[in-house]
Amino acid sequence: MQRRRWIVLAAAAAATACGRKPALPARALPAGSVVLALGDSITAGLGAEPAAAYPSQLAALTGWQVVNGGVSGDTSAQAAERLPALLAQHRPALVVVSIGGNDFLRRLPAGETEANLRRIVATARQAQAQVLLVAVPQPSLSAAAGLGLSDHPLYARLADEMSLPLHPDGWSRVLGDAALRSDQIHANAAGYRAFAEGLAVTLRAARLLN
Repeated sequence: MQRRRWIVLAAAAAATACGRKPALPARALPAGSVVLALGDSITAGLGAEPAAAYPSQLAALTGWQVVNGGVSGDTSAQAAERLPALLAQHRPALVVVSIGGNDFLRRLPAGETEANLRRIVATARQAQAQVLLVAVPQPSLSAAAGLGLSDHPLYARLADEMSLPLHPDGWSRVLGDAALRSDQIHANAAGYRAFAEGLAVTLRAARLLN
């Protein structure tokens, strides 16, 4: 029942995303395609066994070869620095970008985070990879009080401006549910599974996944 509820919520998020400015035409990836998941500790899978990390869960759902490019503690600037080597090594057809949480926790300027995200997208596109952007929650008084999380608005704005498919509310929903997290900023195995299932819904809506 819990899994079905998250799939329904993810489908609603995907429908909302479809109301945004259209992304660039997508090329659906067949089974076996290499996909790079770029991110920080919630991409790495901190809070669960390595096999439960969302990239592994996504691979099982899609048949893709999903490379876990998550490094705990990484900021958007550090991810941008790592990306060229990852692209050269793995030559992914798609890069799933989920980064920025450590920027917000360290109170780095939002303008710097946005500039780094633009750099990441441009670098991936130069390598002929498609890009999907994952929205990351923003710290807030309501979140600190346990009243839920919401995405930082820069992700939706950037997705619109750069014609990117966006996965909204995925981490906000998971990390806002005590049953799906291992601590305040990391998911547990069930949470990573729920995130991967929701992401698969968005990928289908974006026509990246058949």
